[in-house]
Amino acid sequence: MTYYRSVGAVPPKRHTQFRAPDGRLYAEELMGEEGFTSDSSLLYHREIPSAVVASRPWALPDLTTTPNHPLRALHLRLHDLFAADAVPGTDVVQGRRLVLANADVRLSYVVADTVSAYYRNATGDECVYVEAGAATVETVFGALAVSAGDFVVIPRSTVHRWLPAPDAGPLRAYCIEANGHLAPPRRYLSRFGQLLEHSPYCERDLRGPHEPLLVEGQDVAVLTKHRGAGASGIVGSVVVQATHPFDVVGWDGCLYPYRFAVSDFEPITGRVHQPPPVHQVFEGNGFVVCAFVPRKVDYHPLAIPVPYYHSNVDSDEVMFYVAGDYEARKGSGIGVGSISLHPGGHSHGPQPGAVENALGKDYFDELAVMVDTFRPLELGEAALACDDGAYAWSWAGRRIDT
Repeated sequence: MTYYRSVGAVPPKRHTQFRAPDGRLYAEELMGEEGFTSDSSLLYHREIPSAVVASRPWALPDLTTTPNHPLRALHLRLHDLFAADAVPGTDVVQGRRLVLANADVRLSYVVADTVSAYYRNATGDECVYVEAGAATVETVFGALAVSAGDFVVIPRSTVHRWLPAPDAGPLRAYCIEANGHLAPPRRYLSRFGQLLEHSPYCERDLRGPHEPLLVEGQDVAVLTKHRGAGASGIVGSVVVQATHPFDVVGWDGCLYPYRFAVSDFEPITGRVHQPPPVHQVFEGNGFVVCAFVPRKVDYHPLAIPVPYYHSNVDSDEVMFYVAGDYEARKGSGIGVGSISLHPGGHSHGPQPGAVENALGKDYFDELAVMVDTFRPLELGEAALACDDGAYAWSWAGRRIDT
């Protein structure tokens, strides 16, 4: 995170005695990154947060992947993954279906209607984009009310659960799971961590919890995703905590979950077409997250508003189309709910006819979330299930058998 917050009751001096009204000491927990050398927060629990009474295996959803070989650009229809708006009983945590993954990031999709179990991802930060619906995300830091268009950033090892709003329709979520940390791009930050004037958003746009939850209980099961053996290097355990993890009376620091509404992203435009980094929202280890929002486009009299053809020589490009009518992809079959994968080693750009059709336009009504990765992505079971099988040949308009 990039700025300090204090929520609930905290003592005037850190690492000093802080007592409940009955005289008992609160248990101080430091939650910090990178071995005491990066962002952290201090949480004050009523009970001992490390008290565990049981642990057993948790069978994770299918995380197996298949190489994208032979090399192809792909069009994946995410909305085909769930036959109805939501499979009854599906939750945001255990209902995720893996779409694409590499050693740095996993991209999943879920349509949920049910309250999730308590969950802790100990492998990395999560950024969940809410495509549709609304929910309350309860966390050890407090609660967040989230809705369509929100990025929900949850730091590594934050215990939380998702409660879909029953009157908002099924919760559609695009889940970006890092194997490290996620933060605003460094070029947007001062050397002290403040978001600078040229950043497309600022601290006012990042909304964190504003009060503790203070939940009591015993023997609370927490689904925990953590590092281990196996092809993915990720395993699951059900860790049963002796007391409720949401017994925090207060906390302060620079590490906490927050939401960022994509409508608060202020697009950067120019006289001629701007490259994808101007759309960047977050960066992680080995990948970036960008948002293509409705915006005025290039205003040079001879400007070509759609992207030029380009080769991702160092990255795979994943575009999730959320709303609007994406100019460069017209004629490809791509629409709302689609993902395009343009892998490194493949030149791509506008569909045939898109350049001429875009000339003279000064506004694009489109919304898409892009993830660029710097290691090749492999296909999860969900990608294999919703590949249209034809996108790779859409620029040529034909395919030959080899």
